[in-house]
Amino acid sequence: MALLITDDCINCDVCEPECPNEAISMGPEFYVIDPNKCTECVGHFDEPQCQQVCPVACIPLDPAWRESPDELMLKYQRLTAAKAA
Repeated sequence: MALLITDDCINCDVCEPECPNEAISMGPEFYVIDPNKCTECVGHFDEPQCQQVCPVACIPLDPAWRESPDELMLKYQRLTAAKAA
């Protein structure tokens, strides 16, 4: 699954620099996560870093983007290969 940022976000700016896939950006009102880039930090860390630093716990799993650990690893591999090219 990808993660998502809820409207409880306080725009504290701590999650964006923690994302190794650059999936987090400022949206119209609060930060958003691009589900095409979010791997829940699979391949980088044991736990999603944005969730670890969020002071208001507003980053749950996105039920609209269900992905298995294998699918997340494939996405990680695709994203890192694209960066290397």
